Amino acid sequence: MKLTDKSKKINKSPKTFVLDTNVILHDAASIQMFQENDVVIPLTVIEELDHFKRGSQVINLNAREFARTLDSLTGSAIFNGGVSLGKGRGKLRITISKGIHPEIKDVFKDDTPDHRVLSVALGWKEKLKNKSQVILVSKDVNLRMKAKALGIPAEDYTTDRVKSIEELYSGKGIIENFEDDFLIKLFHPPYEISAQSLLKRLNGETLPNKYYILKNHNRSVLAQLDMNKEILRKVDKTSVYGITPRNAEQTFAVDALINPAIQLVSMTGKAGTGKTLLALASALAVKKHYRQIFIARPIVPLSNKDIGYLPGDVESKLAPYMQPLWDNLKVIQDQFPEHDKQHQAIDTMIKDEKLVIEPLSYIRGRSLQRIFFIVDEAQNLTPHEIKTIITRAGEGAKVVFTGDIYQIDHPYLDGQSNGLSYLIDRFKGQKLYAHINLEKGERSELAELASNLL
Repeated sequence: MKLTDKSKKINKSPKTFVLDTNVILHDAASIQMFQENDVVIPLTVIEELDHFKRGSQVINLNAREFARTLDSLTGSAIFNGGVSLGKGRGKLRITISKGIHPEIKDVFKDDTPDHRVLSVALGWKEKLKNKSQVILVSKDVNLRMKAKALGIPAEDYTTDRVKSIEELYSGKGIIENFEDDFLIKLFHPPYEISAQSLLKRLNGETLPNKYYILKNHNRSVLAQLDMNKEILRKVDKTSVYGITPRNAEQTFAVDALINPAIQLVSMTGKAGTGKTLLALASALAVKKHYRQIFIARPIVPLSNKDIGYLPGDVESKLAPYMQPLWDNLKVIQDQFPEHDKQHQAIDTMIKDEKLVIEPLSYIRGRSLQRIFFIVDEAQNLTPHEIKTIITRAGEGAKVVFTGDIYQIDHPYLDGQSNGLSYLIDRFKGQKLYAHINLEKGERSELAELASNLL
């Protein structure tokens, strides 16, 4: 009976969360996300954050922003019993660890920042005992495993995590046995029908800019739900700068990319589905409406090593990361003979910096007025980075994110916590947004086979 009473008391009492460095670098406002619970920051984490303060990457911005937040909370109270995080919230404490806990030293031997964070968590667990449950929060799965092995509860930071990538919005629906009368109307001017009478017939979520494959035993048609005009309109296959869509999903993608009413587009799909190629070709096709075309991708070095470890100057270090974008541009350019105006126009745009391909960190800080901005490999961005990019979009800008949520190179992101998944989950249903998941690989039969089998 007494044990039951104690367990109930622990469950009702505020918890104590010990944060790892990567949580703060992922989200500078993370300390405000634990409601009435207390937050502990090991001094080791503050020291690690100090190494990240210089630079233009989002993790550097987060490190600086967090330092300012701590400074605004100010006072010795942080070190003496903690400081309140606000009304209805818990306290923030910064803990100075005096060496490594003997139990951790016996098990791991090495004195590392991770082991010092573990030491703080174990120390608080012993100090609070039955008063409060102590939980380590880290995006490092190995550190979480170490904590659990020591009997310390450990969790991932899940505030910006989607529930399931299998249930993520695909951007399209397929409806069989659709009434032939409606399909016939879509094949004749004005190639649209009122959506009001069809909303119940359109299975699943009826969201703005959702695409449909409507079919019956006689015919099929591609259509889009335009909630602004309250119509279902026919979508035709459109070639963009020499590139012609090869399947329904690519046709939908091009339609969204060249539609000026849709200011934000996301495309997902495995390697070879044509995400980057279609985005770039579509940007070139509508270039007259924009001041510049920017194509960028995040730099995620192999083995989590900083790019500074690589030999050579900055240009030679970045070249391998940017090469896939140049390859796609070359494919588009080769659709035309060298003497053709459209072939030469691409060279002119590059020379005049109307078409810019650079690492994402180089793009930050620039004005995004009337820019067609393509962000490739967006699955390697955090939700905060995605937000930072979109909130910089100025008047007349269009932002496109492409990526494969099943192929993530970032050490602290997965299919549910990456920025691209988060964007799709949060923006679906918005009238300025469209998403399409490309399913069929079109690079080659061999590439498609490898993607499916390996």
